[in-house]
Amino acid sequence: MPKETSGPTLMKDRISPDVIAHLADLLAAASKSFRRDEFLADAVEGLESMEMKARVLHVADALSRSLPADFPEAAEVIDEALGSPGLNSWMAYPVDDFVARYGIDFPEVALPLMGKLTKRWSCEFAIRPFIREHPKETFAQFDNWIESDDEDLRRLVSEGSRPRLPWGGFIPEFVEDPAPTIALLDRLVDDPSLYVRKSVANHLNDIAKDHPQLAIETARRWLEEGGEAERRHWIVNHGMRSLIKAGDPEALALVGYDAGAPVEIEGFEVNPDAIAIGEAVTISFTLVAEEETPVMVDYLVHHAGAKGARSAKVFKLKKVKLSAGKPVLFRREHRIREVSVRKIYPGPHVIEVQVNGRVLAAATVEVTETG
Repeated sequence: MPKETSGPTLMKDRISPDVIAHLADLLAAASKSFRRDEFLADAVEGLESMEMKARVLHVADALSRSLPADFPEAAEVIDEALGSPGLNSWMAYPVDDFVARYGIDFPEVALPLMGKLTKRWSCEFAIRPFIREHPKETFAQFDNWIESDDEDLRRLVSEGSRPRLPWGGFIPEFVEDPAPTIALLDRLVDDPSLYVRKSVANHLNDIAKDHPQLAIETARRWLEEGGEAERRHWIVNHGMRSLIKAGDPEALALVGYDAGAPVEIEGFEVNPDAIAIGEAVTISFTLVAEEETPVMVDYLVHHAGAKGARSAKVFKLKKVKLSAGKPVLFRREHRIREVSVRKIYPGPHVIEVQVNGRVLAAATVEVTETG
């Protein structure tokens, strides 16, 4: 996501009539060809009933009717308006969308303009149609941006080309074959900016969802090459997170955890063994290692489903280094309750303890309806 700023409580109200009026003033100051009053009336009509994305599309469409019909001329007006620092943050979001949709046939104009806009509001969504429609031109622009001193441009290369960008949809070509974007990440893995490195890690995590072995091989290569070791280890740790959470032994080994480590579990208990929805159980156990051993300890909850057990939800417990022969007690209260993305059904719920990706113990809790 683009950098967050403070603002109204409701997301949609970040694009409000006042924000739109300010945008209208900036564009009108940039060019007499911009029809300010027409745009303002058009853009605020019906706005109140719209959610965020609908507002973005609505304002972008209103821009298309009040800016010059010729996109290169419209781009000149926007470029001039960017001379004001006031055109930033959420106000710039509909402008990004306007460029993405109405500039798609003019990559030679739209791409450089995005390079300026992304410093005000990330063009990670806006650039994706250009990757698909104009890959040669877009990747040529990426080559330039990777060498830029501006972290916003370097991040746009990684974030905009992610195969599975949240809220940005898939790029099917990169879901199928991420080799072109791995080549980009190879040039960003040592980036001095944490903002950029976070994007590289998230991009690697995207790749891991469709090509786990390729992601592991890429991460391993980065570590073996040397480079900025601390930065690369951080990226690998975060970029392997989905595979680590799933207990993948190769991914765990890359971040220093041995799935075959000699660790034993003792005194495993889940109490009580029967609860109502919304109540909690206490999970407790002791781990003992034969030798000094780093461990990543998680617990998994297999919730009962409407038609049988569902896939496990992994909960992180602790990372710790066990000393040889010295028991360490772990204890956690877990409440089995409904959340916005998960409905709880009565029935048997299985709780497992996972250490370095290996399940060491399991217990069943019978969950009943409340009251």
